[in-house]
Amino acid sequence: MPNYQFIATERLDIAYLEWNPQGTRTAILLHGWPDSPECWKGVAPLLAKAGYRILAPALRGFAPTRFRNPLTPRSGQLSALGRDLLEFIDALGLSQPALIGHDWGARAAANACGLHDGVAAHLVLLSVGYGTNDPSQPLPLPQARNYWYHWYMATERGVQALHNEREDFTRMMWDTWSPAGWYEPADFDEAAKAFQGNDWAEIVLHSYRHRWGFAEGAPAYAEDEARLHPAPVLSVPTLVVHGAADTCNHPDSSKGREAFFTGRYERQVLDGIGHFPQREAPQTIAEAILRFCQPMLEQTERA
Repeated sequence: MPNYQFIATERLDIAYLEWNPQGTRTAILLHGWPDSPECWKGVAPLLAKAGYRILAPALRGFAPTRFRNPLTPRSGQLSALGRDLLEFIDALGLSQPALIGHDWGARAAANACGLHDGVAAHLVLLSVGYGTNDPSQPLPLPQARNYWYHWYMATERGVQALHNEREDFTRMMWDTWSPAGWYEPADFDEAAKAFQGNDWAEIVLHSYRHRWGFAEGAPAYAEDEARLHPAPVLSVPTLVVHGAADTCNHPDSSKGREAFFTGRYERQVLDGIGHFPQREAPQTIAEAILRFCQPMLEQTERA
């Protein structure tokens, strides 16, 4: 496993990878499900070369991040992910980092911005449309079919699969959410180490069950839940990048979201790319991030 560092927050010892500690600006890269911080290993060095300090934490439930107290409820609700990110930022004393998230990480980043206006300089969401956390949201039937694994995990058979066949279960997502042959087996094996933590299955099950109203939320996040539903309008400059070949979250699911943003907002769709753009096209993703997140003064000077 790579050389993780740890920072303590109220509930977690958060493990994170770091590139270019002396960078003049900071970007936090947040992985999705089922993945790990290593998903950024193609993007992070390119951002670091451009002067960014890069931090890539492991989300709650994903090894080696761990809960500090065995009695803490193992909530996977999306508001908890956003709160974890805010506490990570506070613990490290960061000021307005760029927040760049994929899948679960994108939801964590957007929720952090919804809970604390002004916390981030820029927001980049990969493979997720904003405002799609509400259990009563309209859901086209093709997208309901894509979410088969959500419904499966609401059954006892799905619970057993997540506990006892976690590698086979998650490998199915990698095999079917992007065009065939997009990853090396060693990359999946590396990511799958993050799924071996004691809390992983419990966090994942609660996350998907809570998302659709099948499980109660933890009382500690009741206030955050209220602030995030309905989804608040965000003022942070935001870029959405979606793969045109994503068969998990159809690219149409991120269309038409402009009304949620009062600041600069852009959306980019990548032909031939599936659900894991930071792994499938790291150079393209790094270039998109740098273009969008460069301060306007620097862009003017380079023109």
